[in-house]
Amino acid sequence: MLNPFKRTYTEGELKIFEFLANTQFFNALRHSEMYRFMPAIHHRKYQKDEVVFFRNDPSQALYIVKSGMVTLNVDIKDNFETILRVRPGTAFGENALLDNAKRIYTAMVESEEAELMVIPNYAMKEVFDSSPKIKAKMLTSLAAFYNTNNHRLFSSYRSSFGFFNLGQMFE
Repeated sequence: MLNPFKRTYTEGELKIFEFLANTQFFNALRHSEMYRFMPAIHHRKYQKDEVVFFRNDPSQALYIVKSGMVTLNVDIKDNFETILRVRPGTAFGENALLDNAKRIYTAMVESEEAELMVIPNYAMKEVFDSSPKIKAKMLTSLAAFYNTNNHRLFSSYRSSFGFFNLGQMFE
């Protein structure tokens, strides 16, 4: 039986929920939980070679690529080395889920144009403060994300015969 008191969503909202449900950090949330982020989501277009953020900037927002491609880069001396190409449906800037974090890489648009969904850190914090369940789901997703990345890092280190000082990671 249909619950007459259950909130209904517009077609546009349902499309956004479908998109977010396929994105890390949001895939464990129900529509009603995703809806809490809707007022905070901004859509922003960037042009080729435009920097979304630099390494060491404050982590003020989580980004989700809606169209285009963004590269995540580490700066080594005077050059950037691409560590990941972020495609549509993928989130980056994940440390914005944490308090007082700084960016650990530089994000730059690689395609001619990119449309990003931007969710400010303060808005996520408001949702987290009012819903510990949403916070727990998203931080569990963040922990899984970091765990996967650590496995990749150590696999890469083993396969490259340790050409960088892994001990620095734990200092």
